[in-house]
Formats: sequence, structure tokens, C-alpha cells
Amino acid sequence: MPDVVADGLRVLFCGINPGLMSAATGHHFARPGNRFWPVLYRSGFTPRLLKPSEQDELLSYGLGITNVVARPTARAEELTAEEYREGGRLLELKVARLRPRWLAVVGVTAYRAAFGDRTARVGPQERTVGGTRVWVLPNPSGLNAHWTTGTMAQEFARLRAAAEES
Repeated sequence: MPDVVADGLRVLFCGINPGLMSAATGHHFARPGNRFWPVLYRSGFTPRLLKPSEQDELLSYGLGITNVVARPTARAEELTAEEYREGGRLLELKVARLRPRWLAVVGVTAYRAAFGDRTARVGPQERTVGGTRVWVLPNPSGLNAHWTTGTMAQEFARLRAAAEES
């Protein structure tokens, strides 16, 4: 699954791992029930609703996408603790190389597993990766019923405002 990245992004979004549809299409958050693209638009990160196939347009807005773990699975629960830890280590190296202003990990459970922070909550984190600030966002999967599209868009918008200030 190719990353959508460049040096010095405003925000580097980091998914958990590619789903099977994303792996098949080569597009991040490609499953129709995933709310990432609508939430990105509703929060003001993009001026229009992008399709997964338009993911490269994110770079023109200073945004990018990567994943904690590269291995595609049907469900994130199929990943091992070791895969998360190794993914966190590799993500730190990637962030140090690319130097985005913000790393936005999409999924609090993935963040906790990758970085060994059992108490992390959605929102800005104390931890930095090099000089990059970290924000944990809710997982936009349709399986995450705790968050609606509207409440997720509000949290994404909080990050957008912080990214505009920094």
C-alpha cells in the first residue's frame, strides 16, 4: 500500500493498517462504509469531498496518509502486539524523515498499542515524535459506533485549527 507523503506536511494522517479493499485498490480508506473522506471534508481539511481514488490531491493541501502496520487484514483485530510495536518504531523513523507538523493517528487503540501508552485518549498528546506533535483521532471505520460522522468531524476540526496555528 503506497503512502501519500511529502516532506513538511501540515498533517500526516496515520491509519491502523490497510483493509482488504484498500489493498486491492491501492487507495487508503477505500471501504464504502469508512467515514474518513466525509469527515475530512466536513471538518474543513478539504474544500470538497474526495474519493479514495483522489488521495494524491491531499498533498496539495499539505496532508498525507500512511499506516501503523503495512499488512492488510479484514479486521484490525488480526494484527499482533508485535506488529503494532514494530509499526510504531517504523512510524517514528518515517516521521523523523518527513517532519510533518502533526502526526494524526486515526484510532486510539492503535496508538496505545504502537506507542505503549495505555492511558492515551482522543486529542492532542504530550508525546512528540522528534519535533512533530501528535494528535489521536477517532477511528472512522463504520464499526466504530461510539463516534458519529458529526462528532468525528468536530474532533478532526479541532486538529485542523491547531494545525493552522502551528
